[in-house]
Order: sequence, then structure tokens, then C-alpha cells
Amino acid sequence: MNLKQLSKMLELSQTTVSRALNGYPEVSEETRRRVMDAAKRHGYRPNPSARRLATGKAGMIGYVLPTGAAVDIDPHFVEFLSGLGDYARGHELDLVLSPADAAEEETTYRRVVANKQVDALYISAPRRADRRIALVHQLGIPFIVHGRSEGLDFDYPFIDIDNEGAFHDATRLFVQLGHRRVGLINGDDTQTFAIFRERGVSRALASSGLALEPRHVRSAVMTEENGYRAARSLLETADAPTAIVCSSLHMSLGVVRAVRDLNLSIPGDVSLISHDDVFPWLKPENFPVPLSTTRSSIRAAGARVAERLAARISGLEDGARGEVWPVDLVVRGSIAGARQVV
Repeated sequence: MNLKQLSKMLELSQTTVSRALNGYPEVSEETRRRVMDAAKRHGYRPNPSARRLATGKAGMIGYVLPTGAAVDIDPHFVEFLSGLGDYARGHELDLVLSPADAAEEETTYRRVVANKQVDALYISAPRRADRRIALVHQLGIPFIVHGRSEGLDFDYPFIDIDNEGAFHDATRLFVQLGHRRVGLINGDDTQTFAIFRERGVSRALASSGLALEPRHVRSAVMTEENGYRAARSLLETADAPTAIVCSSLHMSLGVVRAVRDLNLSIPGDVSLISHDDVFPWLKPENFPVPLSTTRSSIRAAGARVAERLAARISGLEDGARGEVWPVDLVVRGSIAGARQVV
């Protein structure tokens, strides 16, 4: 079915149908829904070249993909893309990945925007005063940041979870259970999510007159092996933490293995709370001891990024609105009162 046939069937002009399919704000929501339903029912897909000529839009969301081993194996990134792809597929959007190493990221952003390859970009894993955000803001293309940066002198649109609040609440629970030595196994501490998480742990401890000791903090790329090494190095010290907050369910797999290898137990010797990104294939309740978590769906975040990018492309959203999602604290069997130290 082509556009002319679809328009005739719906008794609408081709212009109205085209605008409904491409998200123009002057089309009513009722008409847009009617057109989208009919297009889906009859298998209509707009020709990309014709759409670009008619609307000036490519129907593409872009992402400049940092290259490197850590990115290739990161399951958080894959889960995020799954959510983004779920939304994009149902709304006639495609995703373009442009690989770039660290030295060529800026050049790649400029090329993608100059070539009009995409209608909008998203940026992930922001760092302090992130130059990518400043550049894309300057280039004038619609964009969304997944996460937040600090140290920029302008506002920008973003979606983030309350990392500081989540790790504050987890640590406060440990303190309420009598723990005085709390360890943190964090992600890459150059990224702002990890900075916020450490800040949350420190704030909760400070509220009770305690401190997050530097010797009780480990930071690394969030893999099982790094979780294992971090837990071993923390638990083999004389003043080992009696409770650990961990930044990733995958790192927690390593923590559990380290505890077992040291002939310790969870929660008898060490209590554990992990951040859980709600992976369908790795569930905290299936750990040897069901794992307490701070819970948020990264797949849902991917879908929301795509939804807001589609709105920005069509003109339904503008400005620099930020979203910060609350995080649930789910208590399971991996925490207990602090053991008595003689």
C-alpha cells in the first residue's frame, strides 16, 4: 500500500496522512492514532527518501558509540538499546550507530550533524563538564542525555535516576541495622552516576557521625571479575566492611563468589545491597541468598529516551527539561544486623 492508497482509504488528504505519520504537532491525537493504526494494519511503511524530501527528516535517531572492550561487553548498554529499539520500532524510527574512538568523538559528532544523517542524538554515560553535551548543544540538533553531567553553564534535556538518593537509602538501612563499616563497590568513578552514588553513601554515613573511608571504596568497570577483585581486596583487610553497597548486579556475582572463596557468608559475615537494572535473565531473587537491591529498569529508560527524542523531532517537546526517576529499595535476605566485633 502506498501513501495515496492509504489516504484514499482513510478519506484524508495525503498531506494530513504524511504529517500524522511524521509526528507533526498540528495533527490531532485522534487523527494521528487513526492513521498509525491503519498504517500498521495494512503494512504501510513510508519510503525513507520520499519522507526526507517531504519532511526534511530522516526518521533516524543517532548515537556515537565509543569503541573499546568495556563497551562491547557492557550488558547495561545492550539492555538500554533494547528499550530504545522497542519504542523506535513501533514509531517508524531507526537507530544509527556511528563508532568512534576517544580521539575522534568530536569529529564524528560534527560529521553526523553536518551530513544530516539523523534527526536527533542521545548521549550516554556523561562525565563532569562533558564536552559532548556542550558540542551537541552548540550544533543545535535535538538531543537527550541519559544521565546528568555537572559543571556545565547551561541547562539541557536529560533522563536520569536518583543515584544519590538510592545509595543514600541503602546505606541508611545498613546504619539502622548497626553497621559502622560500610564499603562501596562502585562503577567508573569518572562518570557522574558513580559520583552521585558515592555522594549518597557518604551523606547517609555523615548523618550518623560516620565516614566513608577511602580504603573501603573500590571503583571499576562493572563486570563480574572486577566485582570479585574488589570484594576480595575489601574483605581481606583487618577492618573489613560488615556491609557493602554494590553498583551493579553483575559485579555482585563476583562479590558473592569472593565471599564464598573466603569462607564467609551473606548475610552472616557481610550484608550486601546491589543496584539492580531489572535484567530479565539475571534476577536478584535467584542468587544463592536473595539479593536486596535498589531497583530501576534501564530498558524503561531506553524507551523513555526514544519517546522524548521522537517528541523533540516532531516539535512536541522543546526546552531543557530534566527527569529524575525515583529508585525502589527492595529488601531480601542478603542483609542482617551487624555482627558483634570483639
